[in-house]
Amino acid sequence: MENVSYDVKRTFDLLELYKNDYKEKEDALGGKELGDWHTYSAKEYVQNTNNISYGLLSLGLKKGDVVATISNNRPEWNFVDLGLAQTGTVHLPIYPTLGIDDYEYILNHSEAKFVVVSDKSLFDKISPLVDKVESLKEVFSFDRLDNVRHWTDLSRLGEEYNRKKELTVIKESITENDLATLIYTSGTTGTPKGVMLSHKNLVSNFTQHSKNHELGQESKGLSFLPLCHILERTLNYHYQYKGMSVYYVASLAGILPALKEIKPQLFSTVPRLLERIYDGIMNKGNELTGIKHALFFWAVRLGDTFDYGKKFSWWYNKQRKIADKLIYSKWRAVMGDDIKIIISGGAALQPRIGRVLGVAGIITLEGYGLTETSPVIAVSNVTTMEIRVGTVGPVLPGIEMKIANDGEIICKGPNVMMGYYKAPESTKEIIDENGYLHTGDIGELVEGKYLKITDRKKEIFKLSSGKYIAPQMIENKIKESIFIEQAMVIGANEKFASALIVPNFQYIERWCEQNNISLTEKESMLNNKEVIKAIQLEVKGINKKLGTHEEIKRYRLIKDEWTPETGELSPTLKLKRKVLSAKYSEIIKEIFLA
Repeated sequence: MENVSYDVKRTFDLLELYKNDYKEKEDALGGKELGDWHTYSAKEYVQNTNNISYGLLSLGLKKGDVVATISNNRPEWNFVDLGLAQTGTVHLPIYPTLGIDDYEYILNHSEAKFVVVSDKSLFDKISPLVDKVESLKEVFSFDRLDNVRHWTDLSRLGEEYNRKKELTVIKESITENDLATLIYTSGTTGTPKGVMLSHKNLVSNFTQHSKNHELGQESKGLSFLPLCHILERTLNYHYQYKGMSVYYVASLAGILPALKEIKPQLFSTVPRLLERIYDGIMNKGNELTGIKHALFFWAVRLGDTFDYGKKFSWWYNKQRKIADKLIYSKWRAVMGDDIKIIISGGAALQPRIGRVLGVAGIITLEGYGLTETSPVIAVSNVTTMEIRVGTVGPVLPGIEMKIANDGEIICKGPNVMMGYYKAPESTKEIIDENGYLHTGDIGELVEGKYLKITDRKKEIFKLSSGKYIAPQMIENKIKESIFIEQAMVIGANEKFASALIVPNFQYIERWCEQNNISLTEKESMLNNKEVIKAIQLEVKGINKKLGTHEEIKRYRLIKDEWTPETGELSPTLKLKRKVLSAKYSEIIKEIFLA
């Protein structure tokens, strides 16, 4: 990346790049409106953001006040985000999928003055809280709604009361150490805690990880993970810092069409979505017959030994070239043809997926971090080709990372949060007297350089024999089976490890068709002898890869889908183990009594 003309110290300094380095850009930001793509130029981005700032000042907001957004991904989110930042107002982005009690708690605890929602369903959910949250004055919207002020009304208010001089004074008073955002961690247990991140926390992180690839102004990034999540948010800044065009997708259903319409070079995702894309590709392969079927799975098997940094024989490279022409090019077409890099975060990516995508020329980078670390601690690097499948790459420069005696990853650096909002005691529990943040994750270094996450410290449990079980590692191996959608390993203080398993019903239905088994209902699939036998063989194969004490001795198949909406997963798709243990307490009891 060429050096930018402006030294970005605060998030809103990105606007200076749009005024100088990227001023000719016609599609700085893009999103769909009424089914068609609409873009904003660099000039429009700066103008709309400044008008939002003037509008906020005319409403009486002052430095340190809190404004919340509850929205899907869209270009206008940025106008509010940086519009708030340059007035010194604290941005509080919240997940659109939370329950009303969580919204009430977060808005009360943060003392939010205003809320901007994306649509009518969220407005209907939030509007009753205006009377319950003492600090809350008004709710605005991104969509046009009856009797609700639209974001353009705020912008027009700014045009009417142009406060350029006042804004200039405020901007000059904001330092990189000032609070930029509050993010309430969803977590899997307990009351949400407000993570305080400064401009320095955010900027030090995105300017550093933006160096990990060479894509720039000519490239497009696709954004569909929630912008309220710290990873997607800092990648959003990262794209803008590099002058990339950023296109936003408002719903999961819009991802595949957007990939084909926009043809991005880069996007970030969570492993679950990549697993579904991978399963879709494999399902297509299974539908093939004869030589086409054989060629497809020959190409898949080439990925078994793939890794970055390996030297391959001329014969392997020749085969890969043939496979690319016949098979891999079709896989890339599913993701728009031009995809170069996928960034995966939030949980471990199954190594087989990383290898298969890698051999097909789609570089898949894994990263690792926490909301409390702004978020990236380590990430694979395309620029230096420091990538190893199954690891999250090297630690970012400027961050000091250690692995404690008990295996816990601890770190300190400019990315470590200011602390938890109104919770100094909780802050002391996670940041020690030497400034090291204790992540709660267990890890190790591969080749002395590449960080590998092995489990959550709090989730590791002991069998009655005294042997330790790292459930995440086993769950990831279980989910490698195309027959299995989700799994939770259990067995604390019991004689053996067991699991609750949610089958991949979509795949099983197709598998039944191919095997002349007439089944479409989940209940009948769970009770079918052939299906049970197939899953038994899968678990048996997984057990061969595990230590004796780690083997899944018993398991039960669950017909429910686990989602954030139904409460079994956090908004970042992590298992809520306590919720699941309570929900299936009778089944769990039966497993260990049997």
